[in-house]
Amino acid sequence: MNPLLLDIPHEIHTQRLTIRGPLPGDGPELCRAMNETFDELKPWMPWCQTRPTEEECELNVRQAHIAFWQRTELRMHLYLKDTDTLVGSSGYHNIEWEIPKFEIGYWCRKRFMGQGYITEAVRALTALAFDILGARRVQICMDTLNDASRRVAERVGYVFESEQPNERTSGDGKVRSTYVYRLIPDEYRELVRSGRLLSFAEIGDNPTVKPVRYRK
Repeated sequence: MNPLLLDIPHEIHTQRLTIRGPLPGDGPELCRAMNETFDELKPWMPWCQTRPTEEECELNVRQAHIAFWQRTELRMHLYLKDTDTLVGSSGYHNIEWEIPKFEIGYWCRKRFMGQGYITEAVRALTALAFDILGARRVQICMDTLNDASRRVAERVGYVFESEQPNERTSGDGKVRSTYVYRLIPDEYRELVRSGRLLSFAEIGDNPTVKPVRYRK
């Protein structure tokens, strides 16, 4: 099925967060969050090597908005519930719809670090991927030196799969290695059964979200 025909929720809710796709007008708040967190992002993110302007962030947001509806990348902005305060960003990239397979990425705004917001978001996006999008595989990849990112994957319950030597470049262009963590449906269901993860139906008030139907 052409992914353009899939009815994918643009906004979901958890206990503390509104998680939604990018919208035109998000640029200024994204710019403030990125500049606040610039020193923390720069070592890991090749796309964050210079401080962005509001215009650059707004352009980025609009490109991400288009990509969301084209289903090529499903970026999700994380907001404090019932506010316009950006906590960070997450979502799905490196999507392979024919499987379906997703990779979850994330970053957290400096003032909200260490408060569990990214873990909360990744738990929700994991449940959304398996329960609504029908994922057969979800993975999280990070620089082997990025302990904070690794801890999120482990806290949620992802399974360490491999170390890939010389697989990526760091923010400063150095060749680095990557850790790969994964979940497949049986592993996800076991996490839900054991209580380590909530199913999507248990996460928050998302009454209109229904599983995607992959028509032939």
